[in-house]
Amino acid sequence: MKYTSIGIHKTYLFCNPKQITGIMTKTYNWAILGCGKIARKFTGDLKTLPNARLFAAASRSLENAQVFAFELGFEKAYGSYEEMVNDPEVDVVYIASPHSHHCEHSLLCLNHGKAVLCEKAFAMNFGEVRQMIEASRKNNTFLMEAFWTRFQPSFLKVLDIIHSGELGALKMVRSDFAFNADYNPEKRLYNVALGGGSLLDIGIYPIFMSLMSLGKPSEIKTMASFCPTGAEESIMMSFNYPDGEIASLVSSFACHSSTQTEFSFENGFVRLNRRFYCPTTLSYWKAGEEETMITFEKGNGFGYELEAGHVMDCLDAGKIESDWMPLSISSDLMEIMDRVRKDAGILFPGHD
Repeated sequence: MKYTSIGIHKTYLFCNPKQITGIMTKTYNWAILGCGKIARKFTGDLKTLPNARLFAAASRSLENAQVFAFELGFEKAYGSYEEMVNDPEVDVVYIASPHSHHCEHSLLCLNHGKAVLCEKAFAMNFGEVRQMIEASRKNNTFLMEAFWTRFQPSFLKVLDIIHSGELGALKMVRSDFAFNADYNPEKRLYNVALGGGSLLDIGIYPIFMSLMSLGKPSEIKTMASFCPTGAEESIMMSFNYPDGEIASLVSSFACHSSTQTEFSFENGFVRLNRRFYCPTTLSYWKAGEEETMITFEKGNGFGYELEAGHVMDCLDAGKIESDWMPLSISSDLMEIMDRVRKDAGILFPGHD
């Protein structure tokens, strides 16, 4: 796509994990719990970090774990999660199982003293998140939600602009995330028992954008459509805030969207362009000036290495919680999603 009305073109260098937080002091043995598609992407990025050792892959199927370990270069493969957490050499576990099992698997790891980086959505509901946080504190063991967007240079730039006040007060956020997924009632995306539906899978991203920029809403209104399995397929969310700000958020498995987030201020706007959760360009406009596009150089991976590097920085510092992605954010995020589910009538049997 060409921008015909763009003025100055700026480039910001890609920011690696060590530039964000601290200094490498130790090599950590990583284990992967759940050997699916996202785990493969995460592992590819993990390989780029010199202080990360691909140590163990764990699946409910030993064969799956062995194939995953062989193809990606892990030293060990386990056919059960219990075997993996009982390995004294495992330092930190990346949890990539379905949403419905995040709480169970996080508790298993935390109760065995393993640091945890758990994929989003962090859990199925606020009660489960609270259990996870309590286990982290009880065991004095690190826990963080794997929200990679939080560490992207483009998103950090947006936060800088918001906090600087250079465009005046932020008044509105518009964010969409949609793609046309093949309908298959057997697959996770449409299986309510596994937390299926667009909300937990991709709707969490627009909600995160609003939470990080405007905070928790005072009022939530939704409209949702459902597929035959009972899973929510598309949802529109309107958030109102105490001082008059608003957010318009959308997620869907039924169609494609531009997948952008626009932050509208009193005196201009900032837009995270296509694939806003990990974009390489940001559009900036201030009243009376030309629109500017800022480009961010992409690293060697997908962008997951930033969150993984941050986890190891936290472990180096002896922390059990991140200052950048604290558990309070994950707690607030899940509380908002519970409110959205209640308004929209989204049900997850066994988790409500």
